[in-house]
Amino acid sequence: MASQTGAMEGGNRRHRRNPAPIRPNAAKLHLQQQQQEADFNDKKVIASTYFSIGAFLVLACLTVSLLILPLVLPPLPPPPSLLLWLPVCLLILLIVLAFMPTDVRSMASSYL
Repeated sequence: MASQTGAMEGGNRRHRRNPAPIRPNAAKLHLQQQQQEADFNDKKVIASTYFSIGAFLVLACLTVSLLILPLVLPPLPPPPSLLLWLPVCLLILLIVLAFMPTDVRSMASSYL
């Protein structure tokens, strides 16, 4: 019984001490670095395939033109008033379509 008590006290003392931070051994550290590099390379591959160089150049040129052209070109006259009603009519049409009830039975496909 005394040996069990001593072991328990030793275990308690071990948990009470503030141990020095445990450093992973070199093999573990090397594996972690390889995993981080692989994750970074995967992210780089995904980012590089998302936008091709041509698409990136088109977006860059579009951005520059949107920033520079309004400063260079003279102000344009306002559009005709009939043309201003176009976005309003489109918005009304979209609202009507959004709240229009649908017949689900006619929309169901034959493979269900």
